[in-house]
Amino acid sequence: MTDNMPGYNSAVLLELLDGCLLKDRRSQELLYRQFYGYAMGICLRYTRSRDEAKEILNDGFLKIFTKLESFDSERSFKAWMSRIMINTALDHFRREQRQHPLGQSPLRQHQGHEGVEAAENVSVDETATSQLSHEELIGMIQQLPPSYRVTFCMAVIDGYTHEEIAEQLGITVGGSKSNLSRARQKLKVMLAQKNADDYERVTR
Repeated sequence: MTDNMPGYNSAVLLELLDGCLLKDRRSQELLYRQFYGYAMGICLRYTRSRDEAKEILNDGFLKIFTKLESFDSERSFKAWMSRIMINTALDHFRREQRQHPLGQSPLRQHQGHEGVEAAENVSVDETATSQLSHEELIGMIQQLPPSYRVTFCMAVIDGYTHEEIAEQLGITVGGSKSNLSRARQKLKVMLAQKNADDYERVTR
């Protein structure tokens, strides 16, 4: 069963989705198993731990099963599911932000224009990151403060504009750019530290 091309859904997948529409538990279980890895990959990069990612993944699949009637079978199921998982992760993030007292929330610390210009200039070395395993890269992203991590994932990995990020997170466009700049700076520091550690191990 594959769904690799935009707008493409296999006949087997469509049959499975039909079963889910009928609330067939076996079909739901098979869909969950089939796309568990793909969905977990999305949730992991938006969270700080596998347990947190699993919670979001399960909430996301519940939304998928309850909103499946709105899915257009002419569109890519993976793209539709991806958007639901991202939105579920953002809901989780916003709930966490509301638990912080006003003025102490990580989301609200850098909404000014400080670092906005730097956002256009600070980048992570693509050659260096290409040498990282997927697990290593996700591990570094998970170490970022929540607001930086979410902004980085939305902007760099999932292709959101700063205007879209600002609207989703309730911050200014300048705040989004500043968060992205700071995320890139922190990733560069982590990457440099890893390279230094690797070099030390090799030269011992």
